[in-house]
Formats: sequence, structure tokens, C-alpha cells
Amino acid sequence: MFQRKNFWVVGIFWIALHLLLTLSPLLILLIQPAPSGRGFWIEFSAAFGYVGLAMMMLQFALTARFDAIAAPYGIDIVLQYHRYITQVAFALILAHPIILFFHDRQYLQALNFFAAPWRAKFAILSTIALILLVVTSVWRQKLKLNYEVWRTSHGIFAVTAVGLGLAHAFGVNYYLVLPWKALLWTLLAFVAFGSLIYVRLLKPWLMMQKPYRVETVVPQRGNAWTLVLRPQGHEGIRFSPGQFAWLTLDRSPYHIQEHPFSFSSNGDRTDQVALTIKAVGDFTNKIKHIQPGTKAFLDGPHGAFTPDQFSFTGLVLIANGVGVTPMFSILVTFAQRGDRRPIHLIYANASWENVAFREELEYLNKQLESLSVTHVIKKPPENWAGESGYINKELLARHIPSDREGWRYFLCGSPRFLAEVEKALHELEVPAKYIHIEHFNLV
Repeated sequence: MFQRKNFWVVGIFWIALHLLLTLSPLLILLIQPAPSGRGFWIEFSAAFGYVGLAMMMLQFALTARFDAIAAPYGIDIVLQYHRYITQVAFALILAHPIILFFHDRQYLQALNFFAAPWRAKFAILSTIALILLVVTSVWRQKLKLNYEVWRTSHGIFAVTAVGLGLAHAFGVNYYLVLPWKALLWTLLAFVAFGSLIYVRLLKPWLMMQKPYRVETVVPQRGNAWTLVLRPQGHEGIRFSPGQFAWLTLDRSPYHIQEHPFSFSSNGDRTDQVALTIKAVGDFTNKIKHIQPGTKAFLDGPHGAFTPDQFSFTGLVLIANGVGVTPMFSILVTFAQRGDRRPIHLIYANASWENVAFREELEYLNKQLESLSVTHVIKKPPENWAGESGYINKELLARHIPSDREGWRYFLCGSPRFLAEVEKALHELEVPAKYIHIEHFNLV
């Protein structure tokens, strides 16, 4: 079981370290200023450029899935932070040349690519790569880029932007003329590209040492499929219920095609694991055709969306659609453990026929006295006696405990569903510290 108090300490440490490394260019200037004579606006512009570049370099470490970094927050929060901080870095880096152009129009000559010195060419190409990286990420769906194409291009643009940005900084050789300053940036580059080597070379090699085979593919209601995997030549992995893994199927883990899915099985059972996947895209639509014996690799477990790291009196699990997957893992794990603390599951679906794990939930509801299941059906069948419509404030008020202390609330589902349920819980005066959210989209 995780020590939550330690998580806060570790979480604050990583935030402080990230801030320190991001602001290191400015701190260096305070320790030993560069030669004077360039004026305020040029120095101000350079500060934006260096801080933005440092931010971009640290993104490689943020996305390398280091458990020590992600554990205090959850990897979904880390990846959301990665998206936002990249946009901040993008703005800072763009501000760097814009300020120079407005301050002195002579700097516009650097835009003449063929006549410009190499350090300016590096800057131009780096900026173009950064623009392409941000545009293809923010508008990936509108551009209709499939996941594999986007992920490959994303890596290429990131390495190009950072690599050429560093080449530009060293080419200018103004702040980095002193050896110890150059050494600091070299170490920062080592962190950045070392993280890339870890996630692209070392981690796939480690995954290959622990392969899996598909044992069976079980159809579920709601156009979902449960992929049951059995470890080959190793003991398997133990995970906390509610966590997830990146899955690679029928190819080497060095291949770019991997996707995150929540575990739906007992986290304490290592001889087999199950992932439940809804068919919504090119890759997920192929799951139902996967044959037993197909090789598979897992990168995990990941995620902080688990009650195992908290003390609590009881749980309220709220989900819609396939968002019930981590909830089901929590239920079956707690059932096998003999945990008798009360659990309320509030589960929304479009129709009764689309309720994933419907029969399994009925069985668990009968077997576990501590479990209560509330189905909320948008379009219920005739003679439906349960809840219908949507999960809103009024419905939640009827089902969540009147005593807010000691209960933990776990939410998983579509983005709009999560926003509405979280808002309703706040209006019902559920403390924010007791609400835990798992987002579908990690990419």
C-alpha cells in the first residue's frame, strides 16, 4: 500500500526540481552575469529563449513514464501538464525573436535563410519544427492524423526542435562562453536525450524480457472486448486495481504502435491479466479478431487512480460506458481480498444492452453485502424501475453518503461526463481532496 504522505513530499520535490531546472538560465545570470552592453530588451528576449528551451528539454523526462515522477500525481496529470507547459514554452520561444525584431529591425536579416549564419539557420529550422509539433498535437483530430503517424512525427519534431535549439544557443556562444555554463546545458541535454533513449530503447528491451501471450478474447456488452493475457517465462506483474498499462500486440515493443488501457482483472493475481477495450478506432476495432497465442507486451502498471494508496471508510465509484473498466478491477480485487468496506457503484449507459460487465456486476452485487450498484440508463427498457436519464446533482444526492468524511470518490468516463459529475459533487459539498479522476485520453 502506498504512503500518501510520502507522495506529497515526493510530489513537491519534483515540482521544485522542475522549477529550478527551468529557471536555471536566469539563475546562472544572477550568479555570474554575461558581458554587458547589449541592452535590456535583448537580454529580456534571450531570457525568454533560454527558459523556453529548458522547458522543452525537460519534456522528454516528463513523457518517459518514470514511475518515480508520475506516482505522486498520476501519469494522466503528468501528460496534461506536458501539453500545457509545451504551449507555454512555445510562446516563450516565439517571443524571443519577435522581441528582437521589434527592438532592432536589423535582426530581420536573419530570416534570409540562405544568407543567414548557421546559428540563425538552426534557430529558423528549430522554430519551424516546434510550430509543426504544436500544430499537429493541438489539432491532431482535425488534421485526421492517426495515432501512429502523429506519434512518429511528434518525436521527430521534438528532437529536431530541441537539438537545433541547442545548436543555436551554442552557436551564439554568448551566455555559454564559460565552460561551466556550457557543462550545465550539456547535462540538461543529457537528461533530455537520455530520457528519450530510455523510453525508446531501454524500456522496450526490458519489456521483451517479460512477454505475454493472448489466452482468450472475451466479448462484452457495449461493443467492448476483454483481452486476457498470460505471462510467458516470468511471474507476471502485480498492479493496484484502477491502474493501466500500454499494450503492444503482435509486434516488437520497439514498434511505435502501443496504446494505454485499464486493467479489468484482479490486481493481486499475477498469473494472468485482463484489459477491457471498447472498439472505437482503427486499433481497437481489431481486438475482436486477435487470435489466442498472439504475442503481447505490457509497459506498466501506471497510474495513481487506485484506492490502494488511501485510507477510507468507503468508496463511491462513478463511471459511464467503458469507464467502468478500472472500477470493475477495483471490485473484483476487493472481493478476492475479502474487503468489507462499503462500495457504491453508480454506472451510466445509453441502454441496458450496452452495460459492460452487466452479468458480472449482478453476481458481485449478490455476493458482496458491502456493494451496491446503481445503473443509470439514458433510454431504459419498458417497466424499468431504476434510475434513468443522466447522472446529475439530484441523482447523486439520492445515492452518495450523507456523511462526506472518510469516503473516496473515483470518476472515470468521457470528458464531458467527468466535468459534469465533478461539478455536481462540488455543489454537493464533497471536498475536492476526496475526488479522484481518470481521463480516457492520454495521448
